[in-house]
Formats: sequence, structure tokens, C-alpha cells
Amino acid sequence: MSDQRVTWTSRIGFVLASAGAAVGLGAIWKFPYMAGTNGGSVFLFPYVLLTFTVGLVLLIAEVALGRAGKGSIVTSYRKLAGRGFVPMGYVGVLTGFLVLCFYSAIGGWTISYFCEALVGQGLISDQSQLGAHFAEFTADPVTALGFQWLFLLLNGLIVAFDVTKGIERVSKILMPLLFVMMLVLIIRGLMLPGAMAGVEYLFKFDPEAFTFSALLQAMGFTFFSLCVGCGCMMTYGSYLNEQTDLVRSCLWIAFLGVVASLMGGLMIMPSVFAFGLDPTAGPGLTFITMPAVFAQLPFGQIFAAIFYLCLIVAAITSSVSMIEILVAFLVDEHDFGRPKAAVFSTVALAVVGALPCLSFGILSDVTFFGGKTFFDVFDFLTSNISLPIGGLVILYLAGFKCWDVIRGNIAGHTERDAAFYTRLRFMICVLAPILVAAVLVSGLM
Repeated sequence: MSDQRVTWTSRIGFVLASAGAAVGLGAIWKFPYMAGTNGGSVFLFPYVLLTFTVGLVLLIAEVALGRAGKGSIVTSYRKLAGRGFVPMGYVGVLTGFLVLCFYSAIGGWTISYFCEALVGQGLISDQSQLGAHFAEFTADPVTALGFQWLFLLLNGLIVAFDVTKGIERVSKILMPLLFVMMLVLIIRGLMLPGAMAGVEYLFKFDPEAFTFSALLQAMGFTFFSLCVGCGCMMTYGSYLNEQTDLVRSCLWIAFLGVVASLMGGLMIMPSVFAFGLDPTAGPGLTFITMPAVFAQLPFGQIFAAIFYLCLIVAAITSSVSMIEILVAFLVDEHDFGRPKAAVFSTVALAVVGALPCLSFGILSDVTFFGGKTFFDVFDFLTSNISLPIGGLVILYLAGFKCWDVIRGNIAGHTERDAAFYTRLRFMICVLAPILVAAVLVSGLM
């Protein structure tokens, strides 16, 4: 099976597809509000540092395991580590599935807001009215589910094709488009009077504002933004040919991920400060605060449409990587054809994903663990528990159990001195596990 496995047609195809997985809604939706609620630069600088150290090491380890195992996370674990690690592979598949269950609800919101922007609706300067509008939309089961299922359908159609004709081709189109649209919005925002206060908030470091909580949040966002720990990058790595320089490719992925997050912050923060709005608005920053910005901008309808199209593109490039975890698992482990696996995955996600989607409406009173809705539970179980645990398993396999195989796979056709591998193994075996464990403990607390 490994000899016949499809591979990316080019390194740029792999990098753009993987960067798309890493960028996602994290860069445009999550990074700005996390930076806003954690002191701006106090969150930004640790995030960048952690991405190019611990995050990069974990990314290299996961991609290397995938290329060495040449299969889904379950297949790769069985080949490289034995049947004892197969259950952890299933945990990875389940993690990707649960993440996409609630992520697709947000993806549906982006499509809805894009449609509203096209017809000139939703541009209201009063944030209380915008909050009521958002609550009304998410509470309507027909509308919320309809847009979620449309989002999932788009994902299913993309992964139904061969990876080179589906994910790779779409990524080569959507990723450059995403960066161009983000640049347009950044330039427009920076032209506003008072916009530089938002830039200063993001980039002027204030040591006195530093908190341990912001550091932990930055650690957690690093793993979330690089999409590591659930087998997504392992699956993408399984389609990587032996000639591609794995380390350099991972550096590009991390770099593009950071650039996208910085651009996401620059898309939103300057405009928020220019209009005197609240940068600490939290998750509602994108869907409640930004429409108020566009309502006050000349040609705001056009910029709103571009903004929400950015969100759709970012969401899809990331979500296809998560549905690919399940599709690859069904193809490799259960001999499904790709179209059949795509249909099965899409339907399963639509059924189970209805729970977090409806937790803002008819299921809002169904709570667990001290008031958590289905949406909160899915988010907590994946972000705080299974992703960090998955990261620790990947680091253990790469640094201890499978180090010789991984080192040989990383080396490939590229000459590197012994000191490089000594430092890399130290990071994989010592530093990265400590920080991932800190994220796990802090998440549980």
C-alpha cells in the first residue's frame, strides 16, 4: 500500500495545504480575540517564540511520523510502534472528528455573515443590536444547521477527490487568495484615524503587563494554530514524497501560520481601536464587533463581504485537513473508496455536529460539568485534553520509540550535522513535553 500511496505533486502544494490547515479560523477568528483578552503583545511575543521552537519541533515530529508510516494516524502508529499504540490512533481520529463537529458550526456562521454582507444586511453600528442578531441567528435551528451542513458539504466535495486534485488544488488557489484579501483589509484599516493605537497594542511590549496566564494561553494557541496533536499533519505527511526537505517545509508552514495570525490581528485591531470599540470582546470580536466597524466605513458592505469571504476560505482550508483524518482512516483501515469515505464522514459530522450547533438554541439548557453546553464540552475535551495528550504521544514516539526511523526520515536527501539532531532530540524528548504537559495541566485546571 505504501508504494502506491498518492503523494503531493510539489513541495509548495504540501506547504500551502499544511499552512491552510494551520491558518484556519485560528488566525482570523481566534488569534485577534485571544490577543485582545491577553494583553496584545504580551500574548503575541510568547506565541511567536513558542511557534518557532516547541511548536515547530512537534510539527516536524508529526509530519516525520506520517511520512515514515505512510498512512492514517492509526495505520502509522501500527506500522511504527505496534498494535499497543493503535488505541491512541483512534483517539486522534476521534479528536479530529469532534473538533470539526463544533468548528463546522462556526464555519456555517461565516457563510451566513458573508451572505448577509452581500445583500447589505448585518451592518449595524449598535453592538447590542449586533449581539441580539448573532444570538437570534445561532438560536434558529433551521438556519444554523442549514449553514453548518452547507459548510460540511463543501468540505466533503473537496476531500472526495484525490488529495492532489482536491485538497492540493484548492489550497493552491485559496491560500494566495486569502493573503491578498487580508492585505486589502489591513491597508484599509491602517488608513483610519487612530488605527496605529491598535498596532501599538499588538506590538509594543509591556513587561509589566506580562502574566503567567497569557503565557499558558500562548502555549495552547501555538498547538491549536499549527493543528498538531490529532494526526492532521501526520496524515498530510503520509502523502509527502521522500525527496522533499521535511524540516524546511515545516519551517515554511510555521512561518506562514505566524504571518497569517499577525495579519489577522492587523485586520481587526487597528479598526477596533480607530472606532473606540472594545478589543477584549472575546469570541464575539469577529461576529459582533467587526460588523459595527464595517457599518461606519465608507463602502463598508464591500469590505464586510471581503472579510467574511476571508473567514470562509480560512475555515475551509483548515477543516478539510480535519475531515481528511477520518477519510484517510476509512480508506487505509477499512478499504473505503475516497468518495464513499467522504460521504460517510460528511453525514456522520452533520449528525453529531448538530449537537454543538444547536447548543446555542434548543439545546442550550442541556449542560454538563458545571454548565458546559455540547459546544463547550467538545471544545474542552479536544483543546484541553486530547490534543495535548496526542502531542505527548507523538513526542514520545518520535523521540524515544521510533527515533532512528524518524531521524532517517528527517534526513532524507539533506545533509545536516550531528549537532542538529542532538538539539532536535533534546527538544523532542525534554523541552517540548514539559511545555505540552503544562498546557494539559493548565487546561484541566
